[in-house]
Amino acid sequence: MLRTGPKEMQNHDNNNQKVYPQPMDESVNQNKDSMEVLISKIFSNISSLKAAYIQLQEAHTPYDPDKIQAADKLVIEEIMKLSELKHSYRDKNPKITSATPKDSHLVSEIQEQQSLLKTYEVMVKKFESQIQTRDSEIVQFQQQIQESTQRKLKLEKKLKQRGLLSKEREDSEEENNFFSVELTPTLFSSAVDTAYKSIHDFSKPLINMMKAAGWDLDAAANAVEPAVVYARRAHKKYAFESHICQRMFSGFHEKSFSVEAGGLSTSNEGFFHQFLAVRAMDPLDILSQNPDSVFGKFCRSKYLMVVHPKMEGSFFGNLDQRNHVMSGGHPRTAFYQAFLKLAKSIWMLHRLAYSFDPKVKVFQVRNGSKFSEVYMESVVKNIILGEEDQRPKVGLMVMPGFMIRESIIRSQVYLSGVKCAE
Repeated sequence: MLRTGPKEMQNHDNNNQKVYPQPMDESVNQNKDSMEVLISKIFSNISSLKAAYIQLQEAHTPYDPDKIQAADKLVIEEIMKLSELKHSYRDKNPKITSATPKDSHLVSEIQEQQSLLKTYEVMVKKFESQIQTRDSEIVQFQQQIQESTQRKLKLEKKLKQRGLLSKEREDSEEENNFFSVELTPTLFSSAVDTAYKSIHDFSKPLINMMKAAGWDLDAAANAVEPAVVYARRAHKKYAFESHICQRMFSGFHEKSFSVEAGGLSTSNEGFFHQFLAVRAMDPLDILSQNPDSVFGKFCRSKYLMVVHPKMEGSFFGNLDQRNHVMSGGHPRTAFYQAFLKLAKSIWMLHRLAYSFDPKVKVFQVRNGSKFSEVYMESVVKNIILGEEDQRPKVGLMVMPGFMIRESIIRSQVYLSGVKCAE
């Protein structure tokens, strides 16, 4: 019995060994199968990601925004699937490090979110680039629309001259043009800027012709306003701009602008229709159709006021152009056409001022008035202002100011005796 005891114990141990190995082998096989499935999913996911990326590249050539958006979506979905596989693996197989498993999981989670954030940043930049491209295309389309509208108006003008445009179509187009432009303070402010620029533009050929004719520009500037102290000699050009402004805006506060209305409507709508009628047309074309129109009379009267006979005689050696204007004509000379652009801008500003209800009020600034930043703006931007009790005085008014409803468009003035920053 003593001999058989150890053998029985050995058999018993052997029996015990035969019970446990089988389940352990099954567990290893299950883990191995699970890992193979995971790897297979990863490979499949990577292949799908590559295919989505290829679609994204193909969508750019030729450029197709819908395909790009769909391909971007596929790429994101595949990246999210990879992220889910990664989380699944980490949850089932926590990595043992010197830190706690919880800390390791948080670090991994942060890294994962950072990777996703970088992906989203790339996509955001791509979408921003697409938005900029769209904005650029919109601007180009708007320019094309404006050019097409101008060509359309010119074509219709020619058709009207030849009598090929029906009366019904003409009335319809006038109505559409009326409602296509909104009467707003912004529109008037833009017209003021255009008028100011036209004064500046016309002063250039005027000064150049005075130089060519041998005029003493210093004496001529002093004749406009002798009391002005100019910071720089070049600033004397503002004296001639002021001369042009004073004569062009004479009578602006009157509804008729000192010109016989000729039966034109004096209602707000009537003035706005007159504004629209000349807005897109060349002034010489307008006068060619009707030289004795109200606009034609306005141009003649203002030309005779702005250009003095002595000035014109020295420019051209005779008064033929002046006599032609006085007899009711409109010369086709370059100098007169330059003046017509100025006349049109001032005429349109007046028509627009009386289109509002209540009408826009114009105010002028007298020479010698103290400078007020509320109602005035210096035409020279780099001036140095003194103390409050030593405010500079206005030497010249280059452009009047306007009161439109509750807003003020400041007068443009040249300040006498101030210094300019270098």
